[in-house]
Amino acid sequence: MNKYQASVRVKGQLVKTAVFADSPIHARLILQYQFGMDSVVAYPTAITEVATIKPLTPDQQRIKSMQARVKQDQAAVNAERARQKIKSGQAQLAKI
Repeated sequence: MNKYQASVRVKGQLVKTAVFADSPIHARLILQYQFGMDSVVAYPTAITEVATIKPLTPDQQRIKSMQARVKQDQAAVNAERARQKIKSGQAQLAKI
């Protein structure tokens, strides 16, 4: 069973509602049965539940920031090596 959300017209007002069903078609049929044939305004869409993420402790955050700095430094080293290689290649071409 999945959770589906759809807009339904109830006494002239649009209301968002959720229903549990096996498919979007099944969800639409359930909503039509509950609220009437012409009441479903928007086709039901699946809702995915988002898991909560615990905040990191100060120690974990410190380690994470250190790892990020290491990755940035490695990228800077690789870029500098590439620049030096290009510069030496250009110097060799200038000699020829």
